[in-house]
Amino acid sequence: MSKKKTEHLDLAIQSQLGQGLNDTRFDYEALLSPHPETKLKAFPFLGKEMKVPIWISSMTGGSEYSGIINKNLARACNEFGLGMGLGSCRVLLEEGNYFDHFNLREIIGDDYPFYANLGIKQIENAVLRNDFDSINCLCESLKVDGLIIHVNPLQEWLQPEGERITISPLETIKKFLESAKMRVIVKEVGQGMGPASIKELLKMPLEAIELAAFGGTNFAKLELNRSSLIKQKLLEPLSLVGNNAGNMIDVINQFAGSEKDELRCKSVIISGGLNNFLDGYYYMQKSVLPSVYGQASTFLKYAREDYSQLREFIQYQISGLELATAYLRLRD
Repeated sequence: MSKKKTEHLDLAIQSQLGQGLNDTRFDYEALLSPHPETKLKAFPFLGKEMKVPIWISSMTGGSEYSGIINKNLARACNEFGLGMGLGSCRVLLEEGNYFDHFNLREIIGDDYPFYANLGIKQIENAVLRNDFDSINCLCESLKVDGLIIHVNPLQEWLQPEGERITISPLETIKKFLESAKMRVIVKEVGQGMGPASIKELLKMPLEAIELAAFGGTNFAKLELNRSSLIKQKLLEPLSLVGNNAGNMIDVINQFAGSEKDELRCKSVIISGGLNNFLDGYYYMQKSVLPSVYGQASTFLKYAREDYSQLREFIQYQISGLELATAYLRLRD
C-alpha cells in the first residue's frame, strides 16, 4: 500500500492534463454501473453471430507475407468472435496463385462472418461478359458468406497500372445483384462516399455498406506515391477529397428516418479514420442501423508479428469497449 501511494504521488504530477483536453463526445456516468464482469453480449450481424463488434477490414492478399498476416487475423476471428473481409481476391481469379493465403474458413470457423473481396472493375468485367461463374466458384471454393465489392475509381485512375472503368459503379452493382445470387457488401477504399452515392446504395438489397471513410489509409495517395514526382505534385489535390465517417453516418441516419420505406440495406461497417475503440464506440452509438466498426492498417501492424501481440491488442480493445458501454453516454 505504501509503495502504491508513493507511486501515486509521483505519477499525479506527470498526469496533469489541464483544461480543454477531455473527450467532449461523451458524458462519463461514473455512478450508474459496477465494473463490467461479463464479456460483451453476442449479437446477430450479416446473418451470423458475432461476439465483439469489431470487423477486420479488407487488407492484403497475393504476396508471400500476406499468408502469415491473414492466418493470424483468422485465428483472432475464431478466438474472439470477430468478422473479417479478405483483401482483394483478384489474384485468385486471374492467376490462381496464393489460394492458401485466402483459404481461411477452417481457421475462422463457420460461426462468424467471412467475406471475399473483388474490385468494381472485376465486377464490371463479369457484367460485360455476362459471366458470373468464375466469381461464384471463387466464393464457393473459399466457403465465404458473400462478396465485398470495393469501389475505387480514383485509385484506379491514379494507379500506374490501373484499369479504366467504363460503366458507372452504381449500374455495375445493380446488374451484379440481379444476376449473382450471393450476399454483397459495398465499400469504398479510403475516400468514403458522398450523400448521393450512399442514398443509392441504401436502396439496394445489400448486406452492408462499409464506409472506408476519409482519414484512414488513403489509396489515392498511396498510388500517387508510386508515380513520378511531377504526377505526385500536380495530382495530389485529388488525394485530399473525401467524406469522413461522421458525415456519412449522418446521411445514413437521415435516410433511414425520412425514407425508411426505400431502405433495403441492412447494416453498416464503420471504418476509415478510426484511431481507437472509442471512435468505434462513438460511431456505433450514433448509427441507427446495426453496425460494427472496422480497422485495417492497425490490425496489419499487429498481425505481422507474433500472434500474442495481436491477441493483446484485441483484448485491450474489448476491455475498452466494455468500460465504454458501462460508463460512457453520448452527449446530445
